[in-house]
Amino acid sequence: MASPPASLVFKVQRRQPELVSPAEPTPRELKHLSDIDDQEGLRFQIPVIQFYRYDPSMKGKDCVKVIREAISQALVFYYPFAGRLREGPGRKLMVDCTGEGILFIEADADVTLRQFGDALQPPFPCLEELLYNVPGSDGVLNSPLLLIQVTRLKCGGFIFALRLNHTMSDAAGLVQFMTAVGEAARGARVPSILPVWAREAFKARNPPRVTCTHHEYDDVPDTHGTLVPLDDMAHRSFFFRPTEISAIRRFLPDHLRKCSTFEILTAALWRCRTIALEPKDPEQEVRVLCIVNARSKIVNPPLPTGFYGNAFAFPVALTTAAKLCKNPLGFALELVRSAKADVTEEYMRSLADLMVIRGRPHFTVVGTYLVSDVTRAGFGDVDFGWGKAAYGGPAKGGVGAIPGVASFYIPFRDNNGEDGIVVPVCLPAPAMERFVKELDGMLKEKSIDLPAQTSTTFIKCAL
Repeated sequence: MASPPASLVFKVQRRQPELVSPAEPTPRELKHLSDIDDQEGLRFQIPVIQFYRYDPSMKGKDCVKVIREAISQALVFYYPFAGRLREGPGRKLMVDCTGEGILFIEADADVTLRQFGDALQPPFPCLEELLYNVPGSDGVLNSPLLLIQVTRLKCGGFIFALRLNHTMSDAAGLVQFMTAVGEAARGARVPSILPVWAREAFKARNPPRVTCTHHEYDDVPDTHGTLVPLDDMAHRSFFFRPTEISAIRRFLPDHLRKCSTFEILTAALWRCRTIALEPKDPEQEVRVLCIVNARSKIVNPPLPTGFYGNAFAFPVALTTAAKLCKNPLGFALELVRSAKADVTEEYMRSLADLMVIRGRPHFTVVGTYLVSDVTRAGFGDVDFGWGKAAYGGPAKGGVGAIPGVASFYIPFRDNNGEDGIVVPVCLPAPAMERFVKELDGMLKEKSIDLPAQTSTTFIKCAL
C-alpha cells in the first residue's frame, strides 16, 4: 500500500496562537480528576489529526471561522477543558475551571490533500507544522488542556489537528467532545450527548485496598538496557486487510481461530516486535499492555451516558522473551486473551486504590509494548459540515510519557474500498528492518495445520 511521499515538503503559514474561551459564562470551580485519570502514565499530550476533503456544498464557508466558533459553543458544556490543571497533596490532580480557554491556531498550507498520496496514514509529513507546539504550552500543569490547529489546504479541504492532555479524557471521551464541536459547527445549539463529569466513579475506596494483581505496574529495573532509544527511530505504518488477518489465523490451532482480530493482531505484532528487538537475555520478561475500555464493566452503579473521563485499564500479558519467540503464535494469543479477561469492575476499583497507595505510578515500560484499539472510537465520523474525515485518528505511533512504546489500531479504507486496520509502529531503524522481515515472512508463509499442542515455530527466532 502506498505511503505518503517521504519527500513531500510544504510551507505552513500560521497566525498567532489565540485562546478560545466558552461563548457564555461558565462556573468557576475546582473539579477533581479520578484516581484513574491522574496516574503518571497519562500525564502527557496525545496528538490526533483529521483530514477533510473539499465539499462544494460548503463553498463560501471558512472552516477556520466555523470551527473556532463551534469550539467556543461546545466549551460552554465542556467548560473544564477551558481550565487549567493544578496538583494538590498526594499528587492529586484537579481542574481549576478558570474559563481561560483552549489554544487555537489558524493556518494555511500550500499543499493539496491529493499530494499526501493515496494512503493517508501515519507518519504524516511535516506533522510538526500541522500541529504546532506553541512554546511553553505543553506542560501538564498550568497549561492549556487542548491545542487545536485548523489548516486550510489549496484544494479547499482542510486539516484539523488536536493535542489533548490525556489526563482529561480517553479516546471515547475525546471523540464525544469533538462530535459536540462538529454538531455546533452544523448548527446545533446543544450537544446530542450532554457531558457528565462523574469522576468520582473511579475514586479510590476508603480505606484503599488492592484486591487484584496488577503486573502492569510492577517496578522493573532496566538492567538489560531494553528501553527503546529515542535516537534513530523509524516510524512506519502497516495495513492489515481481512486477507492479512486470515493469513495469520492459519497458524493457529482450531480452538483459537475464532479469536478476535484485536487479539490475533496483538499476539502477532508483540511476537514480531520482540524478535526484532533481539533481547540480550532470553529470560528477560517481556510484556504487552492491552488498553481495555472498562465502560461496560462498571455496573454498580453504571457509568452515566456522557461520561468523558478515562475509563480503561492496561491489563498485561507477561512471559519471557525465549518463551514468546520459541512457542507458536497460539501461546502469545492465549496470554493476550487471558489479560483482556482480567478487567472487571473490581479490577478497576482495585486499580484506583493502587494509584492512591503507590503514589500514582507509571505503568511498566521495560520490555513493554502497548497497543490501543481505536477502530471503534469514531474519530473518522466527526463531521464539521464537510462530511466525514478522509483520515481521522492518532497522528503518530510511539506517543506517550515514555515515547516509542505504543501502537494504535486505526480503521482505514484503501483505494479499492477495502476496509482494514492501520498500525503505526515506532522502532529503532535496525529493529524496524527485522520487524518488517518477520512480519512479511509470517504473512507470506504457506498455510500449515497445527495441532492444539505443538512446539513448531513459524518464524525463526534469534533467541
